[in-house]
Amino acid sequence: MNYFIAKYLKGDRVIWMVSIILSLISLLAVYSSISSLAYKYTQGNTLYYLFKHGIMLITGLGIMYVVHKMNYKYFSRLSQIAIWVAAILLILTLLLGVNLNDASRWIKIPIINQNFQTSDFAKIALIAFVARELTVRKEKLRIFKQGVLPILVPIIIICGLILPANFSTAAMLFTVCAILLFIGGVPIKHLGLIFALAVAGFALLLSISSVFPDLLPRAATWKARIMSFESGDSESNYQVEHAMMAIQSGGLLPDGPGTGDSRNYLPHPYSDMIYAFIIEEYGSLVGGCGILLLYLIFLYRALRVAKRSDRDFGAFLVIGLSMLIAMQAFINMAVAVNLFPVTGQPLPMVSMGGTSIWFTCLALGMILSVSRTTESGESKSANKMKKTYAVA
Repeated sequence: MNYFIAKYLKGDRVIWMVSIILSLISLLAVYSSISSLAYKYTQGNTLYYLFKHGIMLITGLGIMYVVHKMNYKYFSRLSQIAIWVAAILLILTLLLGVNLNDASRWIKIPIINQNFQTSDFAKIALIAFVARELTVRKEKLRIFKQGVLPILVPIIIICGLILPANFSTAAMLFTVCAILLFIGGVPIKHLGLIFALAVAGFALLLSISSVFPDLLPRAATWKARIMSFESGDSESNYQVEHAMMAIQSGGLLPDGPGTGDSRNYLPHPYSDMIYAFIIEEYGSLVGGCGILLLYLIFLYRALRVAKRSDRDFGAFLVIGLSMLIAMQAFINMAVAVNLFPVTGQPLPMVSMGGTSIWFTCLALGMILSVSRTTESGESKSANKMKKTYAVA
């Protein structure tokens, strides 16, 4: 195993191992939790969903492998095209996408008949574009009109197009972009102005939606979730109430896979609430703290890669993508333990999902690409030093 990793998997090997471990946990947890869904749609054929999820994970890891072999400098150029493609896809999704619970988040890929959540692609495209623009405009960032505004406009457009169908994703993406702007050197006064405008714009949008409900159908859902979280109303917060029951029954130590009963009553134990289901079967110490530790290790190693990057673009790209993955994971876990309102964010690399797994693997591959290039540069420098000392 170590030989295979050393020979074929370049870049940060800890990130590789975390990704593989999360994938294995995902297979076990999804297979154990899928019985209710399988009974409803396939007469109890759990192997169907296991096979389908396994294919998504294997192809995702394949995408991760191919992308990590690429030179990350190409991502800077591709981001200029990808940001336009993302905007067009988001518009098409709003107009023609698959509508579920008053939200158009998906468009169907014709050949493979797979729903594709366009916001997943848009997140990566925007992070890469912001990383590029921060690098290109680093000398002008103190001038709002010339340095900050050309970066801010695409952020507003992409997040604004995601917002009607998926508030949590738009807010999370905007927050990560704001952190990137801060790290990139944008002055605090500019960031304060940006946040003030964002809050004012969102408040205005909610006011308009209260007068014209059809303009933003999901606004009522956002308000209801926030109100139920603040009031602690168990009847309204049905998902979290059952997640807490699953966590409580899990205890501290693991009972083992296949022992969880919450698959019969927990809403979406294979996707949104998979963290609670894992705790029920593997306990709070192994399941709960173990999963959290894996994401913390990933974030630490990714920030270490960013610190060692020889180019600003690589550092910004890794920081943005790693924070996006880690923040999504933390939000999912926080929802399960009732520390955050219900958002519908899946647990990256663990929850059963369609193309979201592919785009998470794409982001991981891009992070590993920066890591691989950085490590190869360090090894070349070390070899040059050895040759210099040998000649001396």
